[in-house]
Amino acid sequence: MRQRIAELEQENTKLKRVKAALIERVESSSTVRAAPYAAFEHSVVLAEQVRERTEALNAALAELKRSNYALKQANQEAATAHQRLIDAIESISDGFVLFDSERRILLFNSHFREYWSGTGTHIERGTTIQDVKRLARDAGVVVEEHEGRGDNATVFRLADERWVQVSERHTGDGGLVVLYTDITEIKASEAAQREQALAQKSRQLQRTVDNLSQGVALINAAGLLEVWNDRFCELVGLEASAEVPFAELMEGSEVALLTPDTPGADGQALFELEQRLADGRVLEIKTHPMPSGGFVNTYTDITERYRYAESLRENEHWLRLITDHIPALIAYVGADECFQFTNQVYDDWYGWPRGSLIGQSIRQVHGERLYTRLEPHIRQAFAGENATFEIDECNAAGDNRHMLKSYVPNRDGDGRTVGFFVLIRDITERKRTALALQEAYQNLEQRVKERTSELTEVNGQLRQEIDERRLIEARLLEAKQDAEQANLSKSKFLAAVSHDLLQPLNAARLFTGALLEQPMPERISDLVCSVSNSLQDVETLLGTLVDISKLDAGVIKPDVAPFRLNELLDTLAAEYHQVASADGLRFRFRGTDAVVLSDATLLARILRNFLTNALRYTDIGGEVLLGCRRRDNSVLIEVWDTGSGIPADKLTEIFQEFRRIPRGRQQQDKGLGLGLAIVDKVSRMLEHPVRVRSRQGKGSVFSVEVPLGRLKPESFSPRLQEPGIDSQLQGARIWMIDNDASICDGMATLLNGWGCEVVTAYGLEDLQQRVSVGQAELDLLIADYHLDNGETGMDLVRSVLQQRLEAPPVLMITANYSNELKQQVKQEGYLLMNKPIRPLKLKATLGHLLQQRRP
Repeated sequence: MRQRIAELEQENTKLKRVKAALIERVESSSTVRAAPYAAFEHSVVLAEQVRERTEALNAALAELKRSNYALKQANQEAATAHQRLIDAIESISDGFVLFDSERRILLFNSHFREYWSGTGTHIERGTTIQDVKRLARDAGVVVEEHEGRGDNATVFRLADERWVQVSERHTGDGGLVVLYTDITEIKASEAAQREQALAQKSRQLQRTVDNLSQGVALINAAGLLEVWNDRFCELVGLEASAEVPFAELMEGSEVALLTPDTPGADGQALFELEQRLADGRVLEIKTHPMPSGGFVNTYTDITERYRYAESLRENEHWLRLITDHIPALIAYVGADECFQFTNQVYDDWYGWPRGSLIGQSIRQVHGERLYTRLEPHIRQAFAGENATFEIDECNAAGDNRHMLKSYVPNRDGDGRTVGFFVLIRDITERKRTALALQEAYQNLEQRVKERTSELTEVNGQLRQEIDERRLIEARLLEAKQDAEQANLSKSKFLAAVSHDLLQPLNAARLFTGALLEQPMPERISDLVCSVSNSLQDVETLLGTLVDISKLDAGVIKPDVAPFRLNELLDTLAAEYHQVASADGLRFRFRGTDAVVLSDATLLARILRNFLTNALRYTDIGGEVLLGCRRRDNSVLIEVWDTGSGIPADKLTEIFQEFRRIPRGRQQQDKGLGLGLAIVDKVSRMLEHPVRVRSRQGKGSVFSVEVPLGRLKPESFSPRLQEPGIDSQLQGARIWMIDNDASICDGMATLLNGWGCEVVTAYGLEDLQQRVSVGQAELDLLIADYHLDNGETGMDLVRSVLQQRLEAPPVLMITANYSNELKQQVKQEGYLLMNKPIRPLKLKATLGHLLQQRRP
């Protein structure tokens, strides 16, 4: 509109100049022209032109008037719009600033001006955006700036603790609109929400830490205790405080200070350690540095695990001590044909340094030549079969010796052979004696023939030859007696040290039996079961070797006496019923009231071997039956099973030493194959016939025939009804006396797990210090026969009973198998149990004794 007005004014000015020029021209030309008509004509033309110009001028003036009106109206509308824009900008609650294309301020509202109040800074039109930012920093308006990512707005914290969010938008002509939004309340709400979430997380973290079985301590970058739980205070024995530095706090504790900066023995940072405290506890301390500074310490009580490891190491020490003193070469070879164990005799015989064979293969140790001879027997052992053979070898001194070797396979839980035991005996002297006997007999026969042919010629020479023959026979007999005496001496030695051999194994079996009674994680339960099975295997192997040696040495003598058969069979049935249930088998028992004449202990050994083999060779879901049949003057005790059966050609072979049938449940098929050999020797000693019949794939029946007997009148007693064993053991007050601390601990742990109240002591004086011997309540007394200072369990029991009005049942425990001791215990009316103690057998025996004690 302004441009249009300017154009009209410019055109009006031109018209005025044209008009003035025309008037001037007319006035000047009138004097020159003389003719009036010309002047008139010129004036007419001029008048016409003036009229036209006047009309055009009037039209232009009218247009100019309309334009001025429109311009005025436009100016009024622009002023109104500008005022409305200012009102609108002022009405918003945010600070508003409008910049032109050169980023200079064109317009801003009072909210924006408020941010600068009190700073002495004046913001005016034309101020650039760079000046605004510089003035904000110089005047201290902005204290903190947080730039957003991408399209996010920038946030400022002002000096008055307000928070402002700055948003920018570009206009169509290249300008810029900036909005300053006060988000103080939003920030405060967010901060409150963050604090609430942080507090909730802190509470959850504290509850989590409080429920941990470990002690936990969080130390911040300033070295102060920030988070801890009650378990930490309990383990370190301190009252935690967040105001005292952690290092200073730990100075008052017995527990060592451990941080990520603690150096170890090698100068490197030490991140974990184990510490034994004065009260016997063992702590495992670990430290973990945090990226933001500070560290976290954990404190774990590993006393039980430490004691368990020590017990395992002690058992391993005893096992190695036992095997090192057995006069035989013993080793174990793994699936990779490498030695994993050798005893001292094995290392000394081959001249190897102690322990140097571990990890080496048989091929490396014995060389390619000897390995070629051993390889077929190794393959036989890995195939799951026993391999017994004789072979010549040179010892460390270079002497050629004749060795009897036995490879006994070892199977895992899935029945796979994972290695084999090596048992070697030097039979050189026995072989030489046999060869000498054979050679002497051959020479003797030849010489007899020669002398017989010359008998007709020289009668005197015949007498001489007869004398020589007698002398040779005497020498041969002496050599034979020497050989038998040598073997007998070895057997007597092994039989004599049975107590020392089985004592540590007895303690280990009690501990593992107690552990199996306790609830524990599956992984630890599997480990304890594996340890228990391994100890049972070692106990079975050593016990079997000791038994066979005692039988060969004549140490065991039968004590034949009449007794009621069910007194023995009930105990065996209760014990093996639990074993069968654990193995997934059904167990049935049919007893008898018959009185038999036999040795109860040796007869139990025969029946235990029958029952053990029946359970071993019967698959899961099968059945085992223990029953009796009456004959005219005897009782036939039979053990039936539905196992794999025995081939007909093996029925006599199974009673030989080191002979087994590799069938049935492979994971339980362990041992030396001596069980039935012991049965054969014991049955011959007792003169009790043993029979077996079997069908492959159907099962087997083992039986022993025992003669009938007659009890003395005073020995008859009514048969008691046997309640549940567990109910008998609950709350039973038992005293246990043994001079071996590990036996006492193991027995106490096992009996406490069965619900008994146990008091253990190492002798009479120790027992008197623990309880009132004459006044304290007592349901059962257990004593070991061999105590310290020449004292026996019999002496201790007499001393205890002399101080009491009532005589409780007495269980005497010993590794002594002599008949003298058995008779002595029997005469006193006590019950005898030989080591090693089986937990299930002990449980059944205690239930029987407590049943007699209680109404």
